[in-house]
Amino acid sequence: MTLRPQTIQIFLPGGQPSGIRVAEITTRIVQVIEVPRKLLPDFFKMAESEQVGVYYLVSKPDDDSQPEVYVGQTGDLRGRLAKHDSDKDFWERVLVLISRTQSITQTHALYLEWLSIQAATKAQRYEPKNGNAGSRPYTPAPMEADCLEIFETGQTLLTTLGYPLFDAVAPQAGQKDQGLEFFYCTAGGVNAKGIYTTEGFVVLEGSIGRKNNVPSIMGTSDAAFRDKLLSSDLVKVEGDSIVFLKDHLFPSPSRAAMAVLGRTANGWQEWKDSNGTTLDLLKRQAISSASA
Repeated sequence: MTLRPQTIQIFLPGGQPSGIRVAEITTRIVQVIEVPRKLLPDFFKMAESEQVGVYYLVSKPDDDSQPEVYVGQTGDLRGRLAKHDSDKDFWERVLVLISRTQSITQTHALYLEWLSIQAATKAQRYEPKNGNAGSRPYTPAPMEADCLEIFETGQTLLTTLGYPLFDAVAPQAGQKDQGLEFFYCTAGGVNAKGIYTTEGFVVLEGSIGRKNNVPSIMGTSDAAFRDKLLSSDLVKVEGDSIVFLKDHLFPSPSRAAMAVLGRTANGWQEWKDSNGTTLDLLKRQAISSASA
């Protein structure tokens, strides 16, 4: 995605910030409409529900587990989404990508669906629920160029609405050593590596954590979270250790430290750079010094 200053407009057709939201870049024809599952009947009353569109059914768990996405395309949004409402339980909201000028055809939609599944799978931020990536549909070169522009705009709008479906939580392989600041947690036999980002703290693939929880957190929400982590496909168990199989974003350094240490932890003190300087000293105290 190309980074440049952009103006994005978000319209609330029902007046509720938590309701249906319509996002667009004012100089382009692409719109992304975010619809809470409960408000599907309201969306079906909108003219936009009659268009050809690409849609994303998403879940946003509140327990730090990996969110899920199902990608689809249709010329009958009302019928298709009504069917998904009855036969798919996991999703909470749907994001619909359409054209304000109704210029997205079924051929566009098929290619955008395939491209979206490929990008979501590569990013590994959301777990794709489609089952397979499908095969690349034939698309004439001029139409493919249009699709790539539509996709880039859609990616920007989705991320702005809070759904970075195609954005990796950390730089991809081959980019991780390019000017990034790494932090390490090595207490008690743990050997974990991570990055502090604008979204939280990312524990990187290959990090090694402790398998067992300390007795003091048994029966707490922290223990329940770690039990769920150990049973997920984010990590594998090797003896008394766990190994992260992919980069994973946690909402805070402390949550990330607890995940690898198996105990309550102050991540601002546990995560340190290669010189042993804490994250707290490098980030939080640096901010305090600058403000003073």
